[in-house]
Amino acid sequence: MGTSGNNFLQVVAKNFDVLALPLVTLVYPLYASIKAIETRSSTDDQQWLTYWVLYSLITLFELTFAKVLEVLAIWPYAKLILSCWLVLPNFNGAAHVYRHYVRPFYMNPQMPQIPGASQMWYVPRKNIFSKQDDVLTAAERYMEEHGTEAFERLITKADREARARRNGNYMIFDDDYIY
Repeated sequence: MGTSGNNFLQVVAKNFDVLALPLVTLVYPLYASIKAIETRSSTDDQQWLTYWVLYSLITLFELTFAKVLEVLAIWPYAKLILSCWLVLPNFNGAAHVYRHYVRPFYMNPQMPQIPGASQMWYVPRKNIFSKQDDVLTAAERYMEEHGTEAFERLITKADREARARRNGNYMIFDDDYIY
């Protein structure tokens, strides 16, 4: 009995991250989220919504860099420590990460200006005079950055795509390549 009990403890010690990670990252947050839904306080709702946003980002990170993370033997333990910091109310880590990293990026989604690269999408800018940001402003800005010829080509391409969609013979890549 002594050796089987000792073997059990060795298995638990060697697989601690595998056993603890689902409890810390899923079971406790699920329980706390259900409890938060049932209370009238919005503070705990915000804490657990923030946690689930960060948990989703961590999961996306793991899916993206799975091959690299397989090589790092310390990753499961680092994830366990990070998850404990995010989950445990004593540390309030989820609120800290959200307030200092995620929220500023979300509230100001301006792309960093890379020399030689054009901005992929239009992001409205706030003006001190609170000028309304509308389609005309976006068109004017596009023409300033790319020229009127590029704007005319863009409008022509959009017209062709709209006509093709109405006729039912639209291919996604029809106008992308000119031979």
